[in-house]
Formats: sequence, structure tokens, C-alpha cells
Amino acid sequence: MELHCAKGTHTESECEAGQFQCKNGRCIPTLWRCDEDDDCTDSSDEENCPKKTCATTDFACKNGQCVPARWRCDGEPECADGSDEADAICNRETCPPEKFDCGGTASKCVSLSWRCDGERDCENGADEEQCAAALLTCQPDEFQCGDGSCIHGTKQCNKVHDCPDYSDEAGCVNVTKCDGPRKFRCKNGECIDSSKVCDSVKDCKDWSDEPIKECGLNECADNNGGCSHICRDRRIGYECDCPSGYKLLDKKTCGDIDECENPDACSQICINYKGYYKCECYEGYEMDPASKTCKAVGKSPYLMFTNRHEIRRIDLLRREYTQVVPTLKNAVALDVDVATNKMFWCDLFHRKIYSAYINKASDSSQQVTLIDSLHSPEGLAVDWVHKNIYWTDSGNKSISVATGDGRKRKVLIAAELSEPRAIAVDPHQGFMYWSDWGSQSKIEKAGMNGVDRQILVSEHIEWPNGITLDLSNRRLYWVDSKLHLLSSVDLNGDNRKVLLSSHRHLGHPFALTVFEDHIYWTDLEDEAIYSANRLTGRDVTKVAEHLNNPLDLVVFHEQRQPKAPDTCNMGSLPNGGCEYLCLKAPQITDHSPKYTCACPDGMELGPDMRRCAVAPTTTTTTTSTTVSSTTIPPTTISSSPTTLKPTTRRLTTQALPQTPRSTSAEQPRTPSATSTETTPSSSTSHTSASTHTPLLGPMAPNIPILATVVIGLLCTGGYLVWRNWRRKNTKSMNFDNPVYRKTTEDDDDEIHIGRHSESIGHVYPAVSGSHSQPFIALPLGGGITDSNSHWYSGAPMLSSEPRHLGT
Repeated sequence: MELHCAKGTHTESECEAGQFQCKNGRCIPTLWRCDEDDDCTDSSDEENCPKKTCATTDFACKNGQCVPARWRCDGEPECADGSDEADAICNRETCPPEKFDCGGTASKCVSLSWRCDGERDCENGADEEQCAAALLTCQPDEFQCGDGSCIHGTKQCNKVHDCPDYSDEAGCVNVTKCDGPRKFRCKNGECIDSSKVCDSVKDCKDWSDEPIKECGLNECADNNGGCSHICRDRRIGYECDCPSGYKLLDKKTCGDIDECENPDACSQICINYKGYYKCECYEGYEMDPASKTCKAVGKSPYLMFTNRHEIRRIDLLRREYTQVVPTLKNAVALDVDVATNKMFWCDLFHRKIYSAYINKASDSSQQVTLIDSLHSPEGLAVDWVHKNIYWTDSGNKSISVATGDGRKRKVLIAAELSEPRAIAVDPHQGFMYWSDWGSQSKIEKAGMNGVDRQILVSEHIEWPNGITLDLSNRRLYWVDSKLHLLSSVDLNGDNRKVLLSSHRHLGHPFALTVFEDHIYWTDLEDEAIYSANRLTGRDVTKVAEHLNNPLDLVVFHEQRQPKAPDTCNMGSLPNGGCEYLCLKAPQITDHSPKYTCACPDGMELGPDMRRCAVAPTTTTTTTSTTVSSTTIPPTTISSSPTTLKPTTRRLTTQALPQTPRSTSAEQPRTPSATSTETTPSSSTSHTSASTHTPLLGPMAPNIPILATVVIGLLCTGGYLVWRNWRRKNTKSMNFDNPVYRKTTEDDDDEIHIGRHSESIGHVYPAVSGSHSQPFIALPLGGGITDSNSHWYSGAPMLSSEPRHLGT
């Protein structure tokens, strides 16, 4: 699609007043004549133009272009024809301290950061000589420093400068921010106060805060620094700025904001031209000539969702509505692997993660238990490239990863989490994203190996239930069920936008997904699935209704999971040479490692950073306390650290099941099969029984008091036992921000509360091609008995016109 807004072609011999007629007959504004831009498309508007005169502080390129004189012979061609770096004028130049001298007859200067970067920037290759021996030999799980040396990938962005040139901490989100006029970033990545710049003291280790030429120079005093509007002088250099409503086009010239900055301009790609813009689609999509939007190429997409007791799917083109997995307990999270046609889901009742092939998932014998012994798994995401699964556990307050078969698993993050819920992954760039609706609600981001964690959204957010990624357009969407908002940000946490604010359509949204130009979400209050335009939030449509607690949902289509190389299996070593887990590393810079190895909980990487070794344990010393008392009946309180029993006894213990969390400072040690525990009491506790007998006489007056104390303790204990029993046998619901963690329902008996006591179900309408008619959900039941019966109960089919039974 092309939209031409200001240009046109006239068939008449002459153009209107204020216009220039090109040789091809096109008319353009006279102001565009000789502006160094081919507006006529035949270059006739740039012919016979007067030679441009440059200011005294500028260098005149051979093509007439003007660049600052200080850019001449700096090793970087700013003139389009490269005349500012010609050998004739740069033959005997002296390179500044921040440049590297190539030497030889040319005396070319290149950026010091290009030294030993693996590319010959000097014609004689001097910038790549005498580099570290490890140049370009870094392993896929290693980070290459700017000087060519290699460090292990886990040392990137660890807040420690491991590279000699500090390049391992450059571009990381966990480094100290160095923005604003009060901070100055050295060229080696250090951050110092701007007051220390040009103070004749070299505070940067690379001396970049004390350049010889720039200090004391006010570039804005001469010709406004070449800026078209505002010039701001800095201690080193200067910056051009624009008034409100304008933006910099080429670092100097201000121009009006282009149409492509409007997200509604194009469905995917917007290419801006002077006077018009053009829309294009990403690979795997094509332009729909009718709607002018990008449509995915391939098979028909369908929407899969869970309503706790079933997993169903809706074909978004054919409008077919089918059941995939029946008779579940409490499936709250769902994801798929399109390439293998597999689905994964979390069951909060059984506290397990399951998988099955979609075409066989209805058969319970084909459902595989991948992960068990979980607490409250609420979010699930599949790494379709490296075949791993990630999940959140709000009970353990952790985020974990496991192989696709569930045999190898590890806790990645278990600190500063309150109520983690939804999770999404980007295997291309190696990042995972999750929501946390606890006391400090936020949306966070970290590498898929658990490093380089940062907060994306922390303001004006309350209950971020669901999140999803639009990888094509690099945005994250989320729903807030307390604020009733549908919002989005880019993957760096910037450019936040509220798409929809509605109590009606966002009563209690739980999950969402995005595909093409639509975003879909489930709503617990309306028991429905909605869709809207992902760019504008408009065109809200109810896709399906009467769903009985719709929770998670995903779109099944190959374009939702674009292909990428499996970096863990690209080399000769399987699994990247890792003994246990191979995890995608975040691609922060071009030199970031492709992956890193990981070990199970309780173990750590050995010296080779691939094999695992037992992590050193912290030995704790328990100090025994002597309690002087008289003889007390042997009452044991489990929560007390000291047992008041004046005897020595042998305890038979069993190892308690350990939770999957492994980030605590001290790991609990498993006790031996039998151990001797001595509980000290009074000094008489070591005497024989016969020595206690004479003491009964003096203690006789205290027996009623002791009896009263014992009776009181027994009554208190009985009350606590009764209250605990009552709590366990009382069914309750919490409506704050539920995932319906039902722990009181029996395996064989379950109560379903229907919408209408007398109705047997709802029918969904006949296929009409209209997207405005929502689906009507059907309750659980058996298989199809005949062609004129419901698939769930064998009841006679109702009319093709949807009827609501009962009100």
C-alpha cells in the first residue's frame, strides 16, 4: 500500500505557482529544488544547482556537502564521497588519544574501540595485529571482550569488570545509569560526574574525559554549531535540539514528525518518504488487498484455551469449535510447540505439568507427566527453539526451567518474587518476561539463563495477570484485572501505551495472546473470550461466551513461533557440551555468548563451566541451651527449638522432601537414619530414677498447680486441633485475584455450579462467516452418539439459531 499525500504528476505542460516541474512531468514544491534529495525521481530537481558554500568551521566535501572541520581525517568518512578521509589531505595527520593510528604512509585514524574487533579497519591491518591469542576463538558459551580476549558467558553483566577493557559490562541494564547532564560516560563504559570533565584531571581510565581539542571549545558560538534550531554546548562537544513538535532528522536539522510514528499507519512495517509513506509486511506474512493488513501465510490459525476442566480450540477462519482435552481438574496454564504439534499445561489441583500430542491429548493414557511435586504452578512458556519449558510457581515464589521431557530441571529465580504468574519467552534474543501481582506489582525481564534481570513496568500497575509477546513488532502486552486495562510497551520497557480501558470488556481479564492485527483475552467475570485491534484497542468483539472460568489461551500457528537455530546443538558437541542444562543466553551485544550451561539445584559449574560439581554447603552450629527446671511431664511442642524433656532419647528420622528452590543461603542437611539427641534440663537429670523419688515429697504442694497447667495445655491443644480440622473442612473462595487454587475438592466427587439450573447446555451458532457472532460454550460430557446429537451428552440438537435457555 502506498499513500501519496503531497506529490502528484500533472499531465498539463506547466505546474502551479510555487511548484517546480521535473523533466518527467512531475510537480514538486519549489522548496525541494536543490535540497540534495532526489524528489523528482529522475534527479532533475538537483541539476544546475549552485555550489554550496560551507562555513569557516566546516569542511567542504567534493560533492558540496558540509561537515564539521573536526571530523576531517578522524578515520570515519562523514562525506558521502569520502573526501574528508582522502589520503591527499590525511597523509600526515596526528591521531587524537581516542583514536588508533594505523601507521604507514596513510596515517589513517580509526576508533580505538575497533582495535582487535576481528575486522580490518586499517588498510594495512594494523588494528588487528598483536591482539590477544584468543582472538576469534571464543566458544559459543563465551563472551568476546573488545580486545579479543574471551571470558565465560556467565561473567557478562555480573557487575564486575572481567574484561581488561570493561566491555563485558557495556550495555547491561544492571550497570549504573549514566544519563542526564550530571553524568558523563567514558568511552570505556565508566561513569563519572560531569563536573570532572575537562578539569585537567584524568578521571576516566582511558582519559576520554580530558580530550585536548574539545575542552574549552564552544561549538555553538560559531554558526550555532550547524544546528537548524537549538544548540546546547557541553563540556565535551555539543548537541542539537528541537522545539516542541519537531525532532532531529540528521542530528542537526529539525523536521516535522513523520507519519510512520503513528502506530495506526501500517499493520507491520512502515517506510517513510518525504510526502508519503509505504506499508510492507514481515517475512511469512502478505498484504491483504481488501483490508490492507498483513495476514499470516500457512495453515488456518486456531485459538486454544483452558476453562479449568477442559482444553478447547476454536478455528479462527473456519469457525469450528472442538474439545481437545476433557475431564481435567484445574488446568490454569497452557502453551504449545507448533513444530512438534505438542501441548503443555499446568494442573493446579494435581500440582503437575503435563504434555501430550494435540491429536492424541483426549486419551488420558497419552498424557505424560513432566514435572510433579510443584506447589502452585500458574504460568507456563515453551522455548520452541531449544525445547525447554519455563514456569512460575507462586507457592514457592520461583521461576524454573526444565528440558522438554522434564528430566532435567533447575530453579532460575527465587528472590524478590511475591506472586509470579504469567511468563513468556523470546528464544531468538534469549530473554524471558513475567508478571508479578504481589505487594510490589511489576513486569520483569531476564535472560533465559536467569542473568541480567530488570524491571520493565512498575508504575500504574496492580494485578498484571496475563502477558504475551509480539515478536514481529517487538512489543509486550498485558492485562491488569484491577485497573481494567489492556496495555503494551516495547521490549525495553519504553513507549508505553494503554490500548483499552473498560470495566465492561475487562471485568477480570486473566490471560491474553496476539496474532496478526488482533489481540485476544479471556475474562473471568464475563466468562468470555474477547478480541480487539492490537494497534488501536478498537473493534472489541466477543469471540466466545458462557465458557465457565476461561483461563489461559494461546494461538496455534507457525508464525507465532518463528524458526531460529538451536545454538545448543549447532556445534560438534551435543547439548553445547553441557553436562546438565544448556540455556539460551541473552543477546545483549554482538559478542554475547550464545548459551551457557547450568546445573541442578544444589550443584554449580566446575572450572570448565560445563560439568557440574557439588556446591559447598554452609555448616551450621546448633548451641544447646541448659534449662534448669523441675520435673515436667514429657510434652513436646514441634515449633519450639528446645524440647523440654529431661531424658536422652534416640530419634529415627526420614529425609524430608526438599522443595525445588535452591537459592537460600543455607541448604538443609539431611539427617542420618538415627541420631542421638540429648535434651538438657536440671542438674539432677543425669541421676537414676531412684534419685528422683525423694524429691516427690517437697514437690507435693506443687502437684495441683502442675495439673492445672497440664489441663490448660491439653485444652489449648485440643482447641487448635479442632480449629485446624474446621478450617480444612470448610470450603471457601477468595475473590481478590483468583486462580482458584481449590485444595478441598475430592478426586472422585466435584460440584459444578451451572448458570441455569434447568438448562442442559447452550448451542453455538451455525457457521455464517460473521465474526460478530460469539461462540456459545458447551458443558462437559461424553462422546458423540449420532450425527443429530450433542457431542457431550447425546441430547437432541437444538435449532441452529442460538437460544439462551433460562435467564
